[in-house]
Amino acid sequence: MDEKKIVNTSSKGGTRYINWWTMSIMVVVAVASLRSDPADAFYGLGSIFYYVIPALVFLIPTALVAAELASGWKGGIYIWVREGMGNEWGFTAIWLQWIQNVVWYPSQLAFVAAALAYVFMAPSLANSGYYTAIVILVAYWVSTLITLRGNNLFAHVGAWGGIIGTFIPGIVLIILGGLWLGTHQPSQVPLAWSNVIPPFTGLASVVLIVSNFLAYAGMEVNAVHVDQLKNPTKDYTKALLVAFGIILAVFIPPTLAVAIAVPPAKLGLTSGITAAFEVFFTHWGVNWMTPILSLMVVLGALASVVVWIAGPSKGLLIAGRTGLLPPFLQKRNKAGIQQGILIPQGIIVTILAALFVFIPNVSVAFFLLIAAAAQLYLLMYILMFIAAMRLRVKKPDVQRTYKVPAMNFVAVVGLVASALAFALGFIPPSELSGVPTVAYPIIVLAITAGLAIIPFVIYALRKTGWKTISDEEFAQLIGSHVTPPSHHVPSPKNK
Repeated sequence: MDEKKIVNTSSKGGTRYINWWTMSIMVVVAVASLRSDPADAFYGLGSIFYYVIPALVFLIPTALVAAELASGWKGGIYIWVREGMGNEWGFTAIWLQWIQNVVWYPSQLAFVAAALAYVFMAPSLANSGYYTAIVILVAYWVSTLITLRGNNLFAHVGAWGGIIGTFIPGIVLIILGGLWLGTHQPSQVPLAWSNVIPPFTGLASVVLIVSNFLAYAGMEVNAVHVDQLKNPTKDYTKALLVAFGIILAVFIPPTLAVAIAVPPAKLGLTSGITAAFEVFFTHWGVNWMTPILSLMVVLGALASVVVWIAGPSKGLLIAGRTGLLPPFLQKRNKAGIQQGILIPQGIIVTILAALFVFIPNVSVAFFLLIAAAAQLYLLMYILMFIAAMRLRVKKPDVQRTYKVPAMNFVAVVGLVASALAFALGFIPPSELSGVPTVAYPIIVLAITAGLAIIPFVIYALRKTGWKTISDEEFAQLIGSHVTPPSHHVPSPKNK
């Protein structure tokens, strides 16, 4: 693929633009990952059901609502919720999006560590907490340095990383799975059509369905880059539609390929994909291919981290400059990148990486981080759906080049699905061991509540001196139809 198709540079004032295809790949990289495939491979053909239902009630409403909001308001989730529900809720929304990523980074990079273990031809390393923590730290800080370079380097890394590290391994898994069945090798899961609809086991089945909601999260994250498209409203909508189809293709067929080849006992949450490559390649006598494909998976996972680092932290900076963060957190480097946020973010990730040292079972630490990130993210989506409905009433005259048909119905479906997923997120899944059933909801609730309350504390303590952007600059950056920052400045007593 020619590099010009990845990131276009416009001749207008030297502005660097991202085309709609690149944006689409960035969305796919941010959302789709082979990381979640092992968890769903446990259910064989039933994984199709567990992917499709969340796609219908969560992915589609999220994609449609985000498309309308992005076509009417630049600036991402902060501006959307701010305009619909007020400044405090807008700040809370962008905080939730940002902080859930901070919690998520170690879990994604634990997946990187497991894949690297196969690159080093030492699979046992995947179960080492010390090894996992070291890889998390090195990989995260390298990704941060890439983001700090600026000049849309994150777009290059995100696009190429998605192609090399997600699409190619996914396609290879599908081909290998087809060859496995075509040569009449035994399947580790039953393949009767009746297995597509798994047996209903009450609340446990509902928990399994909603656990996949967050596999589809992130359709809105790259909205903060919409102003880097030549035709923001039209191109962003097109990018979302293309990304939707690719995401489903990335999830379902590779999951089935893993399910048929890897025995359930070997389906580790962080190492299932690379274990599948090992089974396939060893069977055909080309096990030297395992580290090559594992390295590709590493590149894809790292690319998703780079994309996420660039997105929510940029949105948090926009909110901070309106007077919601102290000036030292608003500091930018020469490339205009939010280093005042990225450096403290890295310190938090470093602390979280220690979990993999102190919790002997890597899969347990991995799952606890995923669970906490999911709860925080679902709260953000609840705010987004409410804001979208309110904006239809409060600001019907704002031009939207894309409007969701039956907005209230679509948003309510997404809202109810998100609220249900949040409520059930405190129930420990039956396959999780290593955490007492009583302790699990307490741990998840403590992490969720502790991190969710912080934006309200910051908002209450904000001072007029924190505002570092003028109303004119804000209007130029976000749009003249958005409420200017001066309308949200605290009273003089908080100076």
